[in-house]
Amino acid sequence: MTSHRGGPAGGQWPHPVIRLPHEQELFAHGRGVQDHIADRITAFAGSMGFVYVHLVWFAGWILINEGIFGPAAVFDPFPFGLLTMIVSLEAIFLSTFVMVSQNRQAARDTIRADLNFEASVRSEVWSTNLGRALGLDPEEIERQTQDLLAASRDKMNSKMGRPQA
Repeated sequence: MTSHRGGPAGGQWPHPVIRLPHEQELFAHGRGVQDHIADRITAFAGSMGFVYVHLVWFAGWILINEGIFGPAAVFDPFPFGLLTMIVSLEAIFLSTFVMVSQNRQAARDTIRADLNFEASVRSEVWSTNLGRALGLDPEEIERQTQDLLAASRDKMNSKMGRPQA
């Protein structure tokens, strides 16, 4: 929370301004070295650089083991059992890194949803109180809001070919 100067008549506001924490700040507190490493590996594994490295690696492996440099250089003859095992192990580890990143993204999405819900509740409370202070009828405003939401849903459903409610 921070206090805010420059309130009415240049004085101080009677209460501090309330600020919700940013989702990235909350999420950054829970990240460790292992999380950073997993994110970097996952980011690289999802890039074209990863594809190119593997393309060169597989082509080189196959060419060497097909005898392009002579029979003495062959260390994993066809059907390339060693290559198959290495690739299988790599797939296991990469899928684990992807799942770790997905779990962390799910946690981040939960934090974001919680903060959005809190902001929505704050907005609703403020709007209701401001409306009452202005002499507006909250029930009438809610009825109008529900009508607008229903019309919006109907319009969206008709565009998507869904039955209307």
